[in-house]
Amino acid sequence: MLNLSVVGAVALLAGCVTSAPNSDPARDMTSGPNLVSAIAVTEHRGQDDLLTAGLGLDGLRAMTPPGFADPAAPAPAELRRRAVWSNWRGIADLAPGGGYGELYGSVADVPGREYQAFAKVPGASQPHRVLVQVPDNFDQEARCIVVAPASGSRGVLGAIAVAGPWALPKGCAVAYTDKGAGNDYFDLDAGLGVRLDGTVAAPGADEPLAFVPEPTAGRGIAVKHAHSRDNPEADWGRHVKQAAEFALQVLDEAFPDAAPFAFDNTTVIAVGVSNGGGAVLRAAELDAAGEGWLDAVVAAEPNVQVAGARPLYDYTTEAALLMPCALPALGIPPMPAAAAHCAKLAEGGLVTGSTLEEQQRSAYDTLHANGWTDEALRAGSISVAFDLWRAVAVTYASAYGRYGEGEHPCGYSFSAQDKDGAPRAATAVERVAWSADGGGIPPGAGVGIIAPAADANAPLGELQCLRALWDGEGADAERVRAGIAEIRADLPREDLPIMVIHGLDDGLIPPAFSSAPYVAAAQAAGRDVRYWQVRNAQHFDAFLGLPAYGAQYVPLLPYVYEALDRTWAHLRDGTPLPADTVIETTSRGAGKALDASHLAMPR
Repeated sequence: MLNLSVVGAVALLAGCVTSAPNSDPARDMTSGPNLVSAIAVTEHRGQDDLLTAGLGLDGLRAMTPPGFADPAAPAPAELRRRAVWSNWRGIADLAPGGGYGELYGSVADVPGREYQAFAKVPGASQPHRVLVQVPDNFDQEARCIVVAPASGSRGVLGAIAVAGPWALPKGCAVAYTDKGAGNDYFDLDAGLGVRLDGTVAAPGADEPLAFVPEPTAGRGIAVKHAHSRDNPEADWGRHVKQAAEFALQVLDEAFPDAAPFAFDNTTVIAVGVSNGGGAVLRAAELDAAGEGWLDAVVAAEPNVQVAGARPLYDYTTEAALLMPCALPALGIPPMPAAAAHCAKLAEGGLVTGSTLEEQQRSAYDTLHANGWTDEALRAGSISVAFDLWRAVAVTYASAYGRYGEGEHPCGYSFSAQDKDGAPRAATAVERVAWSADGGGIPPGAGVGIIAPAADANAPLGELQCLRALWDGEGADAERVRAGIAEIRADLPREDLPIMVIHGLDDGLIPPAFSSAPYVAAAQAAGRDVRYWQVRNAQHFDAFLGLPAYGAQYVPLLPYVYEALDRTWAHLRDGTPLPADTVIETTSRGAGKALDASHLAMPR
């Protein structure tokens, strides 16, 4: 799930462990070859477990986040609990009647330890977070690691609802990474960034920060995904592998009598959704040389691009321009100002027609001709409502072009805002919550997009500028396209079992542009890739709490957990992997609880 922060608008080189509440400061852990910070160890038991931070299902369902005793100076444990709450709610459908904890999933109380640090891939200027959860019930005989990169641009716990419920009760360790993105924002006005424990500090203090932008005279907020200059997506696979390597190091420390833990004696499964799904497929290609560090991959709704397929930036900027005008042609009520938007498209020559209806049909026909299905357009309407297309394009243009803060080619920046949208300095209370509440891509958590000044001669100037970075000319367009070329996926190892799951109604990462061409290319090359296509499933399980969405769509997470079950059985017992299939689900309808018959799980 690329980014759900917008839902909030609706609903260093040390060889010792850092101390933290419930930590064991007596340990003397040395940094691994990729680590650029000390390793922090914290204990999580009783009312603060690994999986839900002691919140349980009722606490995760609460509409208000866990509070801070001091809103201006929360403790690390409070920030962690709030991050667990926000990341669960950003990924899973926890609403009553949605089936979580009853038909699928787990919120079991899992005690254990967390180990976290900053790591860095070669050539990167900024680190990524790695965090490993080791449950007390870790199975030292059937040793296993599940590597789970964050979905979207979320923080390091951004995949806790994806991997934790399946792996931790089973006795597997879980290794997370934020993939070089995350919510470690830097406040340019105050000169403050985020420490490993989530608290804020100035650069140059005793502890390193997760993100320090290059010196700038700018004001507002620097966002790591946008402003690191690293194009982190190009290294997603390396982030995943480093998280797995960190997990092996952690297990050596946690269970010295069972050491060494190595790739040849520990089962390693990589699982991810959305950007995380793309990351695990990129990790699979790092294994193509036959190193054998990965045992299996499960990728759901992956943001992945192969040669010949449309990249995310292409169809995102197209959707930002055309979808607000096109939706009424599908019978979807127009968004506010949709008629004016259509008129501006016509004025710019982007659609044809002299009447509103003709312009709407022209926009729809163009999207349809470019590969959008009616199902993807219907589900994509919620991204129009939340202005998500523009939000993604703004951040990714900066990332792909490796632009620093203040250098966006279309003039965008990020800042806290006053009630009329004007930029202002963030308050201390806002700033300290970013590491728990932020989704990695503004707007959200009090951080908004500051658009460039309007150009009266360019009716859709902002969006057209973003689009021209893909299909236009000039140095900036070449720079962004060069970054996009760096993210293209290659083939995985020949004997690596991979399961890909995708909802056929996905309106954010349509399968026609992502998983379908990836699977076709891999299978044509003889790779062991299986493909589940799920009818009536769209991109955001968390949106299923909205009555209209819950009535129409089924969640995707049950199929991720089932694919993990099938993969586990294949690795441990030799059970054949399932065949490709289109899963014929049934919408539950308004006011009805989800049951197993709606899911039609393959058996």
